[in-house]
Amino acid sequence: MQLSNTQRVLSPRAPQPRNFSGLVRRLNIDGPLLGGLLLICVFGLFVLYSAAGENSSLLVNQAVRLGVALIAMLIVAQLPPDFLRRWTPWGYAVGLLLLVLVLTRGDVGQGARRWLDVGIRFQPSEAMKLAVPMMTAWFLHDRYIPPRIGHLAIIAVLIAVPTIMIAKQPDLGTSVLIAASGIIVIILAGMSFRLMFGLGVLAVPGALILWNFMKDYQKQRVLTLLNPDSDPLGAGYNIIQSKIAIGSGGLFGKGWTNGSQAHLEFLPERHTDFIFAVLGEEFGLFGVLTLLVLYMFVIGRGLYIAVHAHDTYSRLLAGSISLTFLVYVFVNTAMVTGIVPVVGVPLPLVSFGGTSMVTLMAGFGILMSIHSHRKLLPH
Repeated sequence: MQLSNTQRVLSPRAPQPRNFSGLVRRLNIDGPLLGGLLLICVFGLFVLYSAAGENSSLLVNQAVRLGVALIAMLIVAQLPPDFLRRWTPWGYAVGLLLLVLVLTRGDVGQGARRWLDVGIRFQPSEAMKLAVPMMTAWFLHDRYIPPRIGHLAIIAVLIAVPTIMIAKQPDLGTSVLIAASGIIVIILAGMSFRLMFGLGVLAVPGALILWNFMKDYQKQRVLTLLNPDSDPLGAGYNIIQSKIAIGSGGLFGKGWTNGSQAHLEFLPERHTDFIFAVLGEEFGLFGVLTLLVLYMFVIGRGLYIAVHAHDTYSRLLAGSISLTFLVYVFVNTAMVTGIVPVVGVPLPLVSFGGTSMVTLMAGFGILMSIHSHRKLLPH
């Protein structure tokens, strides 16, 4: 029987099947960003399995940590940027309090006081990787852009206080990354090239002053960078073995789990700081470029989200998170290839670790929140 036009209009619509893309949108997840992150993590698990000597328990441990990090990303993605902005000063203050507790009551491990144990052992310095750029963006949100000299002085204090506290733990690598995350916000806010050049000139005598406050092992790392062959069995051993591993990989590598430098235990810290050398040895230049392309895709997507953010706070924060991730990648790869001193920065989403991965994923959750809550202009 044929239905009339009226009957067709009044007839209830058949329920539409729920597809995956609809679920992703409801959960405020950015599909391209999530896809890039998952590809990096899966690739990282393959490399980690080999780097850890085919240790299944360590691989399972890393997979569990990855699951926790993804849950953290999902939770943060549900928080609107306005909510994050309102609570930023409180989060920054709590972070400083935790750093004070680390310096006074923190657990000591490998000669450094970096951890707090409250049933769960964690590094509060990791949280400051997000708190510092959030606080800097919060300060600039409703102020004149580009920032004036007085505002820059206040921002310098906001960045310097946690940076110095973390450097005293000592944790030079994390302190450098935290300082970089805040400085990136200032640059994105439109700091003049003349001022940047002036600060660059002042950095030269500043580095000389800093040299006098550095510990002996930190000075040795800088000297080793200049001439690793001066102590091939001591301070220069790590970087020499890393270069041998990467160079021996050639174009396509020796094959998964077939790296001699890693499996014969010539390469130190191969499942953490120097896992990039394992990648180069076993997957060659092709594998290295594949991972770098994935990293660049994630960074590019983050910058796209920053450009389309609807307010100053969101734009500055999204840009800082994206470019700080680029700094992470650069510092680790440059460290392993002998371009910068060894500072103990892991390869993001690939090296074995828990707190760092949760922090990174929470940052990407902020990017997803900014993108999903942006105010679209009417056509």
